[in-house]
Amino acid sequence: MTEAHRHFHDDLSQVKIRLLTMSGEAEAALGLAVDALLERDGEKAKAVLAGDRIIDQMEVELEEMCINLLALQQPMARDLRMLTSALKIANDLERVGDHAVNIAQSAMRLADQRAIAPEPEIVEMARLARDMLSDALEAFIRGDAQAGREVCRRDDKVDVLHRSVFRILLTHMMEDPHTIGAGMELFLVSRNLERVADLATNIGEDVVFLVEGKSIKHHAEDGGVTAWPAGAPER
Repeated sequence: MTEAHRHFHDDLSQVKIRLLTMSGEAEAALGLAVDALLERDGEKAKAVLAGDRIIDQMEVELEEMCINLLALQQPMARDLRMLTSALKIANDLERVGDHAVNIAQSAMRLADQRAIAPEPEIVEMARLARDMLSDALEAFIRGDAQAGREVCRRDDKVDVLHRSVFRILLTHMMEDPHTIGAGMELFLVSRNLERVADLATNIGEDVVFLVEGKSIKHHAEDGGVTAWPAGAPER
């Protein structure tokens, strides 16, 4: 392996490390936002809003790293897929941070209101979404396509909970119109958690693309598969 090639792969390792760090920040922000909601803690909610700048900056730095490597090294095959996937994942993680901010803002608006159901479902959705996000990043770092597919399959559980939250809240709001404001805020929280799970699913799909060179987005494996171009060189 030439010195230039070794240096390039060191840079790729740095991209992975920074993605893991960014994922940790996004997961922590999501957890803190949900804690702020459940505990009606305005200070924790404010901490989520302040911390979002760190996640935004991480995305900018990762984007610059990836674009520089793409421009200067002109990678092929798996290395190219890794960098293009890293760009998308950094954007997905930044959006996770945005959803955490949305939940924190709902927590601030709910601070002075009494708790209504369905907090257990919200807690479970948050746990599942964070686990999916963590496992998707781990699958990306390890290059484990099977683990990436498993993350995608778990998205259905979050969708079921999201629908359950909607039904429970609708029942409460119909029985007591005074709960409509709080009910709508909790529905927004549920929607944001469902979107985090969708973003984790995106990362799981990117893992399969990285490892196998084919897209499983939009159930592509059920029909025609968008694969890495035939004859494209591997390295």
